[in-house]
Amino acid sequence: MYIQKFKDSTFIPLDTIAINGDSHFTTEMDIAEPEMFYLFLDRGVTNSMDNNVPFFAEKGKINIESSLELFTSDCKITGSKNQELYEEYKKVASRYVDQNLEQIKKKFDAYKTGKNENIAAAEEMQKNIQKRKYLYTTQFAVNHGDYEVAPYVALAEIYDINLKYLDTIQKSMSPKVAKSIYGKQLNTLIAERRKSEK
Repeated sequence: MYIQKFKDSTFIPLDTIAINGDSHFTTEMDIAEPEMFYLFLDRGVTNSMDNNVPFFAEKGKINIESSLELFTSDCKITGSKNQELYEEYKKVASRYVDQNLEQIKKKFDAYKTGKNENIAAAEEMQKNIQKRKYLYTTQFAVNHGDYEVAPYVALAEIYDINLKYLDTIQKSMSPKVAKSIYGKQLNTLIAERRKSEK
C-alpha cells in the first residue's frame, strides 16, 4: 500500500506500507497544510482507479477503514474536516453524474432509432445538468471559503467555468486558505485566465 500525492501530472509516493497478515497499520507524516493524498492499494494485478482512495490529509489523526474486496466503495475516512466537507460535496455532485449518464443513455437510444429530436433534447438536458453542477460547485466553494476543500473543488471540477464565478470563489476564501497550496493554484489559474481572455 502506498500513500501518494498528485504533482505535475504524476503520482509521487510519500510512504509505503507492507501488509503481511495483519491489515492494521499506522503511519506518521509531517503535513504542512491540508492536501489531497491518495491511498493506493497495489494488488499486484491491476492499476485501476478502484485501487486509489483520495483523502484530505491534514494535521491530527486521520482514520481510514476499508476492506480488500471493496477497497474504494466501503472506505470510511474520519478525522479531517476538509474530508468531511469533500464527501458532502461528492454526495451531491454524484447526482449530477447520474443524471448525465441517464441523458447519455437516452441519446444513445435516440441514435439507434434515428430520432433526432430526442438527441437534441438529451443534449440540451446535459447542458442544463452541467450548468446546475457548476453552480452547485461554485456555491459549495463560496460557502466553505474557510476550508482548503473550497479552492480544491474549484480547481478539480470547474476550472473552465466563467471567470466571474472563479472570482467569486477567490473573494470568499479566508486569508489562510488563499495562502494554501490550492488557494495559490486557484489564484494562478485566475491570473492566467485573465491574461488569455484579454
